Amino acid sequence: MKFFVDTADTKDIAELAATGLIDGVTTNPSLIAKSGRPFAEVIKEICALTSGPVSAEVVATDAEGMVSEGRKLASIAENVAVKLPLTWDGLKACRTLSDEGTAVNVTLCFSANQALLAAKAGAAFISPFIGRLDDINVDGMELIGDIRQIYDNYLFDTEILAASIRTANHVKLSALAGADVATMPPNVIKSLANHPLTDKGLEAFLADAKKADIKV
Repeated sequence: MKFFVDTADTKDIAELAATGLIDGVTTNPSLIAKSGRPFAEVIKEICALTSGPVSAEVVATDAEGMVSEGRKLASIAENVAVKLPLTWDGLKACRTLSDEGTAVNVTLCFSANQALLAAKAGAAFISPFIGRLDDINVDGMELIGDIRQIYDNYLFDTEILAASIRTANHVKLSALAGADVATMPPNVIKSLANHPLTDKGLEAFLADAKKADIKV
């Protein structure tokens, strides 16, 4: 499974990129706005920090506007993936940009039928939102499983990018359900290394080492 970090904080991205554990970045206009810097400038800097896909989202809502913005975003760096909403206009823009060779991440997916349409429109990534489904008492992992089966049935190349991930358990369940990618905030990525028994074991080891005066 690939790990993408969901942030526009270049310090966090640089720190995680140095570990070799992340394979790409997802952003949105709201995250970038928090930086107080020009949109294109932030995207360019992020693209220089990772060789993996960097999802940059359009703000237009009509197909023509999405295509125009998408082309501008794609020109920033070779590893930009244009992020489009799963609307009818978004699907039309996806087909146009995909046919031009631009990777597209279709976002705000909440049903298997939507995911099927995105794959047929040529999306490189489909982003089902797990946490937001949980918020309305719908099993987001069931959606991941349904999309996985449909894509496998018809040999679609579209990668399932589990999004709106809020916990380490979301990551595990997404991996078990067959998601190709999980995108998550920096704190969730870091939390994957945590376990109380690891802490307890390390504490006992260090205590024993101190008693034995072990030095390396």
